[in-house]
Amino acid sequence: MQRFLALLAMMAAGLSAAAAEPCAGRPDALGTERVLTVDAGTPPVGRKSFPNTLPLAPKELVLTFDDGPWPGTTPKVLDALKAECVRATFFLLGRNVQANPALARRILAEGHTIGHHSFSHPLLGRMAPDKAEAEINRGIAADELALYGQARNEPTTPFFRFPGFVSSPALLDRLKARGIVVFGADVWASDWNPMAPAYELALILARIDQVGRGIVLFHDTKAQTAAMLPAFLRELKRRGYRVVQVVSPAKRAF
Repeated sequence: MQRFLALLAMMAAGLSAAAAEPCAGRPDALGTERVLTVDAGTPPVGRKSFPNTLPLAPKELVLTFDDGPWPGTTPKVLDALKAECVRATFFLLGRNVQANPALARRILAEGHTIGHHSFSHPLLGRMAPDKAEAEINRGIAADELALYGQARNEPTTPFFRFPGFVSSPALLDRLKARGIVVFGADVWASDWNPMAPAYELALILARIDQVGRGIVLFHDTKAQTAAMLPAFLRELKRRGYRVVQVVSPAKRAF
């Protein structure tokens, strides 16, 4: 019944879902349960910042990573996700894409969803709207050039997350007018704080158990996160959680 109600909610919101491919040769893997298409008209999602979130059933999670790509940590994150056939969303930082274009292309080639996170990670909601939008566009252009060979301000996948979750009504209106969906989060690992991988693992699992579903935020630039991710994915499987990949209509992953 919960799954049926979630599907009805998706249809009402202009969203659609499809089954994901099985994990070939890995019946024990966590895998990616399904793909959720998020249309341009979707309001900002993630209850840490906004009233709404994605229409997920109980124990469904969307895994997201911010600030990459970063050498030394992003490859380990990608290796862990690949081992479990899990597809995530990476909100890329333009300056890091410029410095590591091959790594950004690996994220895309391995079937993950690309989102954007500005060029240099300023707190955009505290800037003049024109200056903030220029910063957003610079990040998008850097990402588009590295991934698709053309520097353009309109993203191929129109997903964006504000650095530090600091938005403003004016910027939200501007992105809505451009058909760019703003992602917040429902739960995060607080991995911007130094901590042991085992502590981070226990912390994020407790928080996920408390909310039961939603958008999960990590940073693929953090060594502690990269180190704990394999154990985290296996524990999600053991606890009965399922991973959902979000995509835009033009960039279906499956």
